[in-house]
Amino acid sequence: MSSLRPLHHRDFALVWSAALFSNIGSWMQTVAVGVLVTARTHQAGWTGLAAAAAFLPIGLLSPVGGAMADRVDRRRWLLVTTVGETAFAAVLALLAASGHATPLDVILVVLGGGTMAALGFPAYQAILPDLVPREDLLAAISLSSTQYNLGRVVGPALAGVVLAVGSYTLAFALNAASFGAVMVALVFVRIPPPAPDTEGGTLPSRIATGVRAAAAEPGCRLAIITIAVTALLVSPFIALIPAVALKLFHHEDTGTAVLVTAQGVGAVVGALALAPLARRFGRRRALQGSLLAAPAAVVAYALSPSLPVATAALVIVGATYISVLSGLNTVVQLRAPEAFRARILSLYMVALGTIYPLGAILQGVLDDRFGIRAVTAGCAVVFAAMVVSVRFLRPQLSSAFDDPGGPPKGRHDGAGTAPPAPAGTVPPAPAGSAV
Repeated sequence: MSSLRPLHHRDFALVWSAALFSNIGSWMQTVAVGVLVTARTHQAGWTGLAAAAAFLPIGLLSPVGGAMADRVDRRRWLLVTTVGETAFAAVLALLAASGHATPLDVILVVLGGGTMAALGFPAYQAILPDLVPREDLLAAISLSSTQYNLGRVVGPALAGVVLAVGSYTLAFALNAASFGAVMVALVFVRIPPPAPDTEGGTLPSRIATGVRAAAAEPGCRLAIITIAVTALLVSPFIALIPAVALKLFHHEDTGTAVLVTAQGVGAVVGALALAPLARRFGRRRALQGSLLAAPAAVVAYALSPSLPVATAALVIVGATYISVLSGLNTVVQLRAPEAFRARILSLYMVALGTIYPLGAILQGVLDDRFGIRAVTAGCAVVFAAMVVSVRFLRPQLSSAFDDPGGPPKGRHDGAGTAPPAPAGTVPPAPAGSAV
């Protein structure tokens, strides 16, 4: 099966398995933080703020991480940042155990963990081109989404059990322990040494060079703009799932776990189906279809009259939404110039990591005033209208989503070895994130 072919490569399978284990723990913490903040404040604005704390550093610091990923040994840099993430998760567990886990304290610690993730994320994803050949890249991205969303399925389910029979402390402690899988994988994975740095310059100048390279490439530019609009109008539904479970369906703990799990199930199905669909219909058509299907599914979710109906709708939302993220991410990975790939893809994450938390806060505040159903559905309708308008008014723009010609340099032949060429990719979202 073409969707599973990247798992035949030892190093990719090792990294994939470690990321899955870590994401299970991260999703346990994500659900526990959302439930804790929502239960103690009963305000969707605070719920959105908690989600923003994890992602705002990605928007602010990803360019720094991208510049570092093009300059230093990525494996060592990632080990340092993973240790930092582990430390912040441990602090969160200690706060909960001591009874000092106030909403503000929790958000500050989550912000610290998000900072470590933002600095290490580009380095983590920069190893993907060294793990699979070009023909397996889209499938590898889809599988990365699959393992992330398998964590979304298993993590919330475990979180529901842990919160019911255990405590917030246990959920946070298990997440801290899960980062060990990533560190063990990094010890054993074979990654080619970084190419000699001939560019030089300061970090700000290297970031500026990456910005100019992104602006000059039509596909990268369009994908970054599209993900920014998606993050503002569509993505916030994820952060506000705990508020939907509590305020609309009056199921605080179990409702959040059920809804998040449903989205994860849909995302797994969508991620596995994406590569075969792209092979049959073309990657551009698959992406364009997802850009229309995702907001339609979000509207159905927003207008669901009951928890079971909302759960079914979120399965479809998960499948279409992950197709959008994977499709846009693939555009950037394939079209970004190799020498600037980590930096350009860090800018892609700036768009997602900055706009998503701002959108979550904005929609959370609007939800408290106008209602969750109206705001979520209204934003999705606006997004769909924008996609249709661009499709008919500027049809030539869609060609920027096509693959560039010729194989990329510095790729390996799939046999497990690679020449020492620079590479860097960024997937839809960091391990343990909610987007």
